[in-house]
Amino acid sequence: MKHVAEIIRNRSGSAAVEFAIVAPVFILVLLTMIAYGIYLTAAYAVQQVAADAARTAVAGINTTERQSLAKDFIDKSALNYIFLDKKYVNVSVGSDPANVNQFTVTVEYDATELPIWSLYTYALPDKTIRRFSTIRIGGI
Repeated sequence: MKHVAEIIRNRSGSAAVEFAIVAPVFILVLLTMIAYGIYLTAAYAVQQVAADAARTAVAGINTTERQSLAKDFIDKSALNYIFLDKKYVNVSVGSDPANVNQFTVTVEYDATELPIWSLYTYALPDKTIRRFSTIRIGGI
């Protein structure tokens, strides 16, 4: 009976048990933060590409010419963003039916090649990142 009491009072392995309980949760939270950081970096890059393509497309006279200018911008630019691959970028230009004095450039990025989808994390956003930029024709 004396040996059982000594075993119960022994606290030498308590830190290891506490670490075994807390470590999986900590690692899960850490991987989730990394995954969302990568995703938000890619989403920011897509938004910047949409804004740059819209600024380029403003020189076009009609929707077809704006579409051509925006696609040429994507094809000829370097897109020096770390998590953005040019071959997965799709750009489209559309006129706004509610306001004929503006048009919208929409950029879609297929994010399936990002390294975050293999991490065991909480629910992540959609694998297609869509961002847009609207430009008024003729200034203010």
